[in-house]
Amino acid sequence: MERQATTALIQRYYDAFNRGGDREGFLAMLAPTVEHDLNNAGREIGVPAFRAFMQRMDRCYYEQITDLVVFASESGARAAAEFTVLGTYRETDDGLPPASGQTYRLPAGAFFEMHDGRVGRVTMYYNLKEWLRQIGA
Repeated sequence: MERQATTALIQRYYDAFNRGGDREGFLAMLAPTVEHDLNNAGREIGVPAFRAFMQRMDRCYYEQITDLVVFASESGARAAAEFTVLGTYRETDDGLPPASGQTYRLPAGAFFEMHDGRVGRVTMYYNLKEWLRQIGA
């Protein structure tokens, strides 16, 4: 993929994320063996694992991505995105403090590798301690 195609794919990825109701369209942008590095929580592999992750996220959180900036290598093989997450913690997630509709605003980022025109790896980062502070933990 060329740089422009990669940046367009990452933009579409976050556009689909923000739409929320089109999870299958969102997941179609992933390579079958996508590697998903969760923020300080290990790695999950494959679209079924990513689907389960998104189902949990959709149940526990409402999030929108704003202030998106996408960068890509000249070859388009790798990319990065920086953005702000505007969210509401709506249902208690396993191992985390109780949810009561707390809102948060966090800077975040992600790193990507492309595989055959799709997202082959996503590595997420945000400041967990800051999120915990914002939800009153």
